[in-house]
Amino acid sequence: MNNPVIGSLLRRPESGSVISLILVLVLFVLAGAHVDRFLGAASWLNFAANLGIVALPVGLLMISGEIDISIGAMIPAGSMGIAIASGYYGLPIVVGMAISLGIGVLVGLINGLLAVRTSVPSLIITLGTLVGMQGVVLSASVLLTGNASVPLTAPHWSKFMFGQLLAGSYQVIILWWILFAAVFLFVMHFTRYGNWIFAMGGDKESARNAGIPTRRMTIALFVLTATCASFVGMCGAIQFNSAQVSGGMNYIFNVIVSIVVGGVLLTGGFGSVLGIFIGTLTFAIVSQGIYFTQIDRNWSSLIIGMMLLLAMLMNNIFRRMALSYSSRKTDGRT
Repeated sequence: MNNPVIGSLLRRPESGSVISLILVLVLFVLAGAHVDRFLGAASWLNFAANLGIVALPVGLLMISGEIDISIGAMIPAGSMGIAIASGYYGLPIVVGMAISLGIGVLVGLINGLLAVRTSVPSLIITLGTLVGMQGVVLSASVLLTGNASVPLTAPHWSKFMFGQLLAGSYQVIILWWILFAAVFLFVMHFTRYGNWIFAMGGDKESARNAGIPTRRMTIALFVLTATCASFVGMCGAIQFNSAQVSGGMNYIFNVIVSIVVGGVLLTGGFGSVLGIFIGTLTFAIVSQGIYFTQIDRNWSSLIIGMMLLLAMLMNNIFRRMALSYSSRKTDGRT
């Protein structure tokens, strides 16, 4: 492990996620997966895009030392917001979009303010908003429309931008995911804001003493997570021409696993946007790839759990190797 190139690669947070992705692909090939059919299928890529847009901001929040599980309610909230406003009441689609994203901003502000002004852990805070928003969405839908499902007919331009199918089966949200990832990558790794987020995850008190606006950054990150979740819900309503009060809860588990597989520490201070991106791809491949093998579908949950556990263990091994290499290099200089 004295090779400086290998050491440099291992020190990167996404190194474990890359190995995990390769390992998962190899396991599927050994399991008899039809690789050509799978790589050409839209199911896993569409799944990854919807999941990835939420995983990116939640990953940044986790790097800063916080967590947000209210995303499980914000996706149907964003979906119902635009459907009720523009589908049921006939308001312009732009107004419906503003309401949908505005719900995310409002809930994110509430989460952020509670996180910085109280000593309650963000897990508990967002658990409260998760349950609360589920009740609000259901009650508002029944009160305003009399139904838990609301149809929506979006104009052509909004359908083209947010709900179009490319090549007949690929959702346009894939392009939004790539755009979001590029923006997050630039902000996180090439601006001072990224350094601030890493510093907050390492030691928030020390970051505050160093002059970093930890409170404003924390609030901004919570707003970002809730708004991105609302955006995914909004896109889903436009694409499928309807919105339901249910759905979104699976995102909580899927997002957190994708982020951890991507190399982000649950304790904060370590991770990368590229790692989160690859971790999301890995999770999508594991979740959808089982249907392209000869494996009995009844074993799918067990196999998915084992593969994801193996992927996370691989991340842990490579992270320890990176820290060990870094420590030896530092000792050699002193």
